[in-house]
Amino acid sequence: MDLKLMGKTAFVAGASRGLGYAIARELLHEGCKVAINGRSSDRLNAAVSKLRAEIPGEVIALDGDLTDAAIPEKLINSTIDTFGNLDLLVTNAGGPPAGRFEDIDDQTWQLAIDLSLMSHVRLIRAAIPYLKQSKHASVLSITSYSVKQPIPNLVLSNSVRSANVGLIKTLALELGHQGIRFNSILPGWTNTERVTELMTNRASQNGTTVELEITRQLGESVFKRMATPQEFANVAVFLLSPAASYVTGVMLTVDGGVYKGTL
Repeated sequence: MDLKLMGKTAFVAGASRGLGYAIARELLHEGCKVAINGRSSDRLNAAVSKLRAEIPGEVIALDGDLTDAAIPEKLINSTIDTFGNLDLLVTNAGGPPAGRFEDIDDQTWQLAIDLSLMSHVRLIRAAIPYLKQSKHASVLSITSYSVKQPIPNLVLSNSVRSANVGLIKTLALELGHQGIRFNSILPGWTNTERVTELMTNRASQNGTTVELEITRQLGESVFKRMATPQEFANVAVFLLSPAASYVTGVMLTVDGGVYKGTL
């Protein structure tokens, strides 16, 4: 299938590694011009070097911490300065720390809100004027299947990411008449650095090993394995693309059957 992405311009947040990197890589394969963002300039530049060595195309690195209120607008403006337009926006940030409700103070809650909600709000706000000028504008927010089925010991993620999908659904309704599509993708357990970090925390909480916690988690999937970043990126890029032109306001799980609900 031709996804009709050739020549489109994309900004992908949180793309120095993990799911964001996988999306950026696949967008490049499809012929997009891509700006990628991450907090660590060293890791981000290494990611760009790796992408350029593998895939012919245009990719730039834009470092910046998305929890800083001034950064999202600067990142979008830098993308426009380089490429001149914007068609696709991926809002993504590393998840908040693990922990139980009684152990989390107000400051940690606020940091989680800035990371997993306000970074998305600010990126979208900054991008809207340019997306309105695109004939194929599409926004994809990366959250978690925890918005449908809470994950133990992740009260911050379970709570704040739910606000994120409420935002995306609302924007799909408010701005659909202007031709901008908004969708959320809800990954399950995917083989990334973030999952290793969470499993390490879970093993510490339960007095077990990382290997045992991973084995237990694999049992929740009907496939008895985690997704690869490539499997996730394939779905994400389709949702972003003009091939999904009549899809908006969707909260799509990519979780190997871990979510057991029907809605």
